[in-house]
Amino acid sequence: MLLTRCAYGLLGRGMASGALRSLFSTSTYVHKPGEGQVKTVTLLPGDGIGPELTDCVERVVGVLKAPLVFEKFDSISGANSDGTPVEEVPNDLIESLKRNKVCIKGTLWAKLYEQNTNTQSLNVLLRKELDLYVNLVHCFSIPGVETRHGETPLDITIVRENTEGEYSGLEHEVVPGVVESLKVITERSSRRIAEYAFEYATMNNRRKVTAVHKANIMKLGDGQFLSACREISSSYPNIEFEEMIVDATCMKLVSTPEHFDVLVTPNLYGNLVSNLCAGLVGGAGMCPGANVGRDPSIAIFEQGARHVARSLVGKNLANPTAMLLSTAMMFRHLQWPSFAERLESAIFRVLKDPANHTVDINGSSSTSTYMDAIVRELRAR
Repeated sequence: MLLTRCAYGLLGRGMASGALRSLFSTSTYVHKPGEGQVKTVTLLPGDGIGPELTDCVERVVGVLKAPLVFEKFDSISGANSDGTPVEEVPNDLIESLKRNKVCIKGTLWAKLYEQNTNTQSLNVLLRKELDLYVNLVHCFSIPGVETRHGETPLDITIVRENTEGEYSGLEHEVVPGVVESLKVITERSSRRIAEYAFEYATMNNRRKVTAVHKANIMKLGDGQFLSACREISSSYPNIEFEEMIVDATCMKLVSTPEHFDVLVTPNLYGNLVSNLCAGLVGGAGMCPGANVGRDPSIAIFEQGARHVARSLVGKNLANPTAMLLSTAMMFRHLQWPSFAERLESAIFRVLKDPANHTVDINGSSSTSTYMDAIVRELRAR
């Protein structure tokens, strides 16, 4: 699904772009008959800067001449016109996702609404409706972009359980002033997210999986998650397995993040850790992500750190990198590796020049200027 660690390592060591092109151009992808036919992808721009970012996606797809068309849902928001949160996923969107199997998505947002006690945002409802139990976020340093740890290359993937835990939406006021919120952890969900994490490590040449937990305090809930991870790890003897309490994990991510490779987490911890890792490599605008299910087999690609960035709307300042890298992930998911490689290599070449950096990564480039540079790179090669 992602660019190989070998290629990232070569980039991190300053490999010339011409040599990188040579590396990619000497490979041949033998496709299955029919894989090059036009595919329809659901496009959900969402709220905040989402429409600006998905416009960037549409632009690069056109320049690349990728064989896909978008089924676009411009009118869907996380909030109703009066500001109250939308509490049900539109049927036509669900039907589109089940039909197309693949989606590019911006973040859906609604403000906290004191008259509404439903804890489920439209983002969460969508993941639950389609049982998109895997949230995968890839956080890695890109040459040319300043990070918190300087020259130390970072490459961390978070595999987060996406459907239960504190996000189960089971909370109520027992008596005035006393709220009970239930955290649900099931063996089935724990096993399948652990299986995905180890499969991912195997398929992407990863060396280690770290299970993040708080089983020292939540001995039954997090204990069950940890037991499932331990059991699944025994089937993958070539992958190192370690366990780490979530607070120790956060401390170590800040101090020595290069220690980590793949993290597998329950729902809430994964949300926190994903955003922490995004901050280590440049922020929310830098990390791609995906939500994946098995039955039905659907994949939704979006920014790994979900931020709606309403303060940037209409200012031409949004950073499209995360959404473009998510698009490259989508290309690989669709079995179109050459489109993914062309897009990723264009992004890396553009970001080597600080003149192309947007404000969130200490630059002054606008969204449109950044995108013009991406398009020039794509057309030049």
